[in-house]
Amino acid sequence: MIGLVLAAGAGRRLRPYTDTLPKALVPVDPAGEGTTTVLDLTLGNFAEVGLTEAAIVVGYRKEAVYERKAALEKAYGIELTLVDNDKAEEWNNAYSLWCARDVLREGVILANGDTVHPVSVERTLLGARGAGRRIILALDTVKELAEEEMKVVTDGPKGVRRITKLMDPATATGEYIGVTLIEPEAAADLADALKTTFERDPDLYYEDGYQELVNRGFTLDVAPIGDVPWVEIDNHDDLAKGREIACLY
Repeated sequence: MIGLVLAAGAGRRLRPYTDTLPKALVPVDPAGEGTTTVLDLTLGNFAEVGLTEAAIVVGYRKEAVYERKAALEKAYGIELTLVDNDKAEEWNNAYSLWCARDVLREGVILANGDTVHPVSVERTLLGARGAGRRIILALDTVKELAEEEMKVVTDGPKGVRRITKLMDPATATGEYIGVTLIEPEAAADLADALKTTFERDPDLYYEDGYQELVNRGFTLDVAPIGDVPWVEIDNHDDLAKGREIACLY
């Protein structure tokens, strides 16, 4: 099991930071000096649960990640592999995750490069392994949902039935927070579903690839994360929340 971070996105709503940085390297330290980024927090979580290797999918402003690679490896004791997404500024993240299809074969904890979350999320996913579960999504069942969230409907042992932003929040079981445990035996099925997804529409999310799997009869499980502080950083309001949360870790 290794770590995997999707860090190819531009995050244009976070300008001026993202004029020169990918979203994963936007500073979340209180002073905004860049001593701590979302990528730092995620790699720190990976290290804390015992992972010693991680891959990072890079694209937009990837040179900034390449420049920090050695320092990140030294800081967190994790050997990093950078995977280039050649369409990061054209296509959505279904393609981005597909770019890491070879990495998926090793089994991964996948984390979006814009999700600030505590290490308890990774521990919850690792604790949910076994009993034939091949893909386990971290699910917030506490937060009050609105239109923008990636919402999930589950059905007991059948697992995920729907995953999309485009549903009535009142019908959702919870919100997918952007962290998933993917076992090696799920790699081929997921890669094929992702390929089908971005070939249908390159603007689709990798969560649409998850839905493709569900439609094919594949069981996706969930692990509720409890009442823990986390945020997906899309804009400057989210960034302010991310800095408040980062102080807690």
